[in-house]
Amino acid sequence: MEKKLGVYICTGCGIGDAIDIEKLSQMVTEEFKVPCKTHSSLCLAEGTKIIKEDIEKEGINTIVIAGCSHRVNWDVFNFGPEVIVERANIRELVAWCQSPKTEFTQELAEDNLKMSIAKAQKVEIPEGYKEEEEYNKTILVVGGGITGLTAALEAANANYDVVLLEKEAQLGGWVSKWWKVYPRHAPYKDLEDSDINEKIRAVQQNPRIKVYTSTLIDKTEGQPGHFKITLKQGENTEEITVGSIILATGWKPYDASKLEDLGYGKFPNVITQIEMEELAKKGQITSPATGNPVQSVAFIQCAGQRNPEHLPYCSSYCCLVALKQAKYVRELNPEAKAYIFYRDMRTPGQFEEFYKNAQNDIGIFLTKGEVVSISENSDKSLNIEVEQTLLGEKITVKADLVVLATGMVSSYEGLPTTREEVFERYGLTGQEEPDVIEKTIAETPQPWVGILNLQYRQAPEIPVLKYSLPDSNFICFPYESRRTGIYAAGCVRQPLDIDGCIRDARGATLKAIQCMELESRGAAVHPRAGDLSFPQFFLQRCTQCKRCTQECPFGALDEDEKGTPKPNIFRCRRCGVCMGACPERIVGFQNYNIDIISSMIKAISVPEDDEEKLRILCLACENDAYPALDMAGINHINYSPLLRVIPMRCLGSMNLVFITDALSRGIDGVLLLGCKFGDDYQCHFVRGSELADYRMSKLHETLSKLGLEAERAELVQVAITDYDKLPGIIDKFINRIKEIGPNPFKGW
Repeated sequence: MEKKLGVYICTGCGIGDAIDIEKLSQMVTEEFKVPCKTHSSLCLAEGTKIIKEDIEKEGINTIVIAGCSHRVNWDVFNFGPEVIVERANIRELVAWCQSPKTEFTQELAEDNLKMSIAKAQKVEIPEGYKEEEEYNKTILVVGGGITGLTAALEAANANYDVVLLEKEAQLGGWVSKWWKVYPRHAPYKDLEDSDINEKIRAVQQNPRIKVYTSTLIDKTEGQPGHFKITLKQGENTEEITVGSIILATGWKPYDASKLEDLGYGKFPNVITQIEMEELAKKGQITSPATGNPVQSVAFIQCAGQRNPEHLPYCSSYCCLVALKQAKYVRELNPEAKAYIFYRDMRTPGQFEEFYKNAQNDIGIFLTKGEVVSISENSDKSLNIEVEQTLLGEKITVKADLVVLATGMVSSYEGLPTTREEVFERYGLTGQEEPDVIEKTIAETPQPWVGILNLQYRQAPEIPVLKYSLPDSNFICFPYESRRTGIYAAGCVRQPLDIDGCIRDARGATLKAIQCMELESRGAAVHPRAGDLSFPQFFLQRCTQCKRCTQECPFGALDEDEKGTPKPNIFRCRRCGVCMGACPERIVGFQNYNIDIISSMIKAISVPEDDEEKLRILCLACENDAYPALDMAGINHINYSPLLRVIPMRCLGSMNLVFITDALSRGIDGVLLLGCKFGDDYQCHFVRGSELADYRMSKLHETLSKLGLEAERAELVQVAITDYDKLPGIIDKFINRIKEIGPNPFKGW
């Protein structure tokens, strides 16, 4: 489009007190030859009125607003899809963190505005990605347990078609196998019947839900709106198309055979909580060894759980199940006794009432303690030896039956979720020639039974975090997996009880619907929800280096037989990692690309031969680092005025050309601020900072060729809460640059 640029400077919120507005405005009109207007409160009605009148009467269609951060008032400064708006942050990044009316503060404000104008001159309005093929809005729910049934009903009630897939012959999952459930309603004292059969009937009678039982997924191809699913029923196959997928495949019990020290597999009267349900459902709890009714049952909690050698985590439901099953013992035989040995009794919220009710039952004995041995008597009864009890002494209890709380394991446990794991299953290293890898995989039977069987280059299943849980890569994004359009819910992603699964199903259903509605309009889903830009590839210059396909965190890029990337745009999260990965610089967005960032860098004024006026470029991740800089300003924390900040969608979108461009034109140092690495504090785009750090390791050779020190560029991990640490981080880096000395390329 032909652009007509207008610049507007806000003087409110202390901006006018810290910056010479007249001088700033003069710089705009003289250097860029565009109109510049000022107002004391651009965000209020009077201020926006000025801008709107210029749009209507003067034909202004490209607007630069110098004032507050682009992270605030974004809705106020939205003037429609045909108007480009760029924001120069001279409030949080200048007026609120610098000494007022100094030469350094003025120069910082001018550079911030120059960078925004340079960007506005380059960006184009994104049009959103569209395909000729109609976008499908059917939701596939994989798993017919409580989570899957709830998700199917919620989606159907929202007027979406649903395909519900269950591998077993019957719907209902684990809940259909329970005799009773612990109380889910006030007063939280008595056992209840589950409503699973009502849910099954509701699903079967809903005209929007098509149910497949005894069915597996042979393969999943495509992308959101165009997922092509090949279903397998026995020897028969059928292909369907869906818009999004809810993974609700549930859980499996921890392998109790690994708990021989607790007698499982050694003594027939040592069973699991699941086996206890089977006994209770028959209407009488009997000894597996003798067939006689039991008179006493001992429940051992955390059997292998919270143990690094078995399950390192708590499954959250076992304590309540033990209390429930102790009730079974007492209700089916009022003369019988129940003993519960726990490490910690975890009954959160209203379930405390259920715990108190059990405590008041004289036939239920509860104590904290550690079971150290189990032995069998001649009559097949068992002696349980317990230490560290609340009684302060070792005790031995004789019981007819021992029940182990073995814990909950995701159904994803044991599946290959990375390319490396796939190669390992086939006895490959991944270093073989592509035709050897392809031939080996084609000729070898699949050594596992998959769930989704994705036809993505990365792996056949969605990625997992610790403990094989396919949860989100970031705590802010529940239900979302790293494969766009696929949402995990229920016990497949974390241990949950019935009500937790129901809540999870509702949340995942909303996410699946959001995905389809946004993507059908060509917009991104998360975390850049509504973003209409998408990566564009100039493949004529592609060298098939495969860096973009290997580094994409979301599986948005496949490869053809030559290794050329094949974009699946509906899978894309718009992070720009592919842009940062490409050495040929052939990947970019209409409003975020190499040329735009390089133009912003070139807009920075670089004084010649002035050691007091070093110029430090800061590439800051917009998800944590940039907000932290904003928060430093909000708290009026001062830091060096030598820093020039350019926000990055993700530090993974950082291309090394940004650093070489900056240093080759005289900027003295480049500080990269990105998210913290790892599972405990994760990048919004999974591993953007790690990828940037890896690229930085390749920078040393390039800088050496330029005759520059590698220490002129550094990456620092910061959390959004590290705003108070930023001045120290910045000062430390600048002091190092001062020791090295000014960039020798100044003035070239």
